Amino acid sequence: MRGMKRNISNGWYHLIAILVILAWGVSFPFTTILLANGITPTELFVYRSMIAYIGLLVFSRFKVKYWGWRDEALALLCGLTGGALYFVLQNVALNLTLMSDVVIVIAINPLLTTILAAIFLKEEHFSWKILLSSAVAFAGVAVVTFRDGFVWGNGLLGNILSFLAALSWAVYSVLLKRVQGRHSTLSITRKVMFYGVLCAFPFMFLEPVTPLSTIMRPDLLANLLFLALICSMAAFFIWNLVIKKIGAIRASNYLYLDPIISIVMGVILLGERVTAIAVIGCALVLLGVIMVEKMTINN
Repeated sequence: MRGMKRNISNGWYHLIAILVILAWGVSFPFTTILLANGITPTELFVYRSMIAYIGLLVFSRFKVKYWGWRDEALALLCGLTGGALYFVLQNVALNLTLMSDVVIVIAINPLLTTILAAIFLKEEHFSWKILLSSAVAFAGVAVVTFRDGFVWGNGLLGNILSFLAALSWAVYSVLLKRVQGRHSTLSITRKVMFYGVLCAFPFMFLEPVTPLSTIMRPDLLANLLFLALICSMAAFFIWNLVIKKIGAIRASNYLYLDPIISIVMGVILLGERVTAIAVIGCALVLLGVIMVEKMTINN
């Protein structure tokens, strides 16, 4: 009976994970719109995260606690990898290449999370099946990344940055497990937001400043608030809770829905065309990730 209740409880967390992925999938075209209107990649991350952090402060009644230098250092690394690096690299990539390319390459991060978790968290053991799944997914990334051959340009650079963003998120997912259990999910999410802004803020001065009149345009401000309050504040808090309850590997495997949602929204909102290469690459990435998902569930 207790086992049945536990399964039902975990089932809710799996459903919540899917809802978070839906929000994040929609975030890509909203981000692209803001970048196309002159907001720089670092500015977008800093404004988005600052608004989310203030919202979390209000929600926690402005209670801020010092964790001790070891856990503060881990929180700093989480803010750097899951905040500043992930979002700034992703935003720069969206300025350089098609949104569909970015979301397909970033979809590799569940596999990267599995590999890092196997090495550092011992949540999974390597096997020929995992290696085969990894090869299939990485083949999909290679199809998208090198579709024009080994020709250096904005498209290739954007895809490389997307891969680095995926790697940053995988590192964040593993680091997050180090502090979970010792601190509340709300406190962890707030710390990650704070340190993410702290890491990214100096780089704002290396980019041109967007006029306040542009940021305050009703349509752009609505986009920014959606990204900050829904995709950052609410989604990050819920995602950290999901990882705590069902584990980094199982939670990250839901990210395979991200490219599908993002590509559909890109067609609807941005008028992007989906190429045959993108479809093949996406199919290979999803096949590889789903294969790993089946293995982790069966084990």
